[in-house]
Amino acid sequence: MTNQQPLKTGLLNIDLILEKAKIKEGDAVGDLGCGKNGYFAFLAADHVGHRGLVYAVDVLKHNLELIAAEAKERHLSQIKTVWSDIELWQATDIEPNSLDTVFLVNVLHESGKPTDILKEGARLLKKSGRLVVVDWKKVASPFGPEQKLRLDPDLIINFANKVGLVKEEEFAAGKYHFGVIFNKI
Repeated sequence: MTNQQPLKTGLLNIDLILEKAKIKEGDAVGDLGCGKNGYFAFLAADHVGHRGLVYAVDVLKHNLELIAAEAKERHLSQIKTVWSDIELWQATDIEPNSLDTVFLVNVLHESGKPTDILKEGARLLKKSGRLVVVDWKKVASPFGPEQKLRLDPDLIINFANKVGLVKEEEFAAGKYHFGVIFNKI
């Protein structure tokens, strides 16, 4: 699991991100754009317990097959994989207004449609649900996406406001990452 290594060695402040997400036992969580490791899906599964539910959502079916196999191996029946293009409105086969928390970790900079992704995330959230955005700061770093591809947090906040999300808090999610917590109004 090469993708998990940087996370475990301090690229992101995982404990802080999870603290800000405020996931509780029995919650329903979505990790949109979860990638091949579903890192936050597995972390969320530990927090929601077997009474909760975690959706690992990705556009690449192979990524979801890897996550499903690991979830089965680890006896994490609360993890469900969902194939979806999160840039498309209503494409994600999860009940609207059903999630307590949505994660968008290192996703928005990869898309030319960040507002559409935020809109889809907001559609899935319950009223007062929390959307957690973590992405690359617009600073030089020895790795990560090109600086020109990175989004300014103020731009993301502006996009989020347009889709019914209100900024609750902004925080440093790591040396090269910012975090923003949004609430659905």
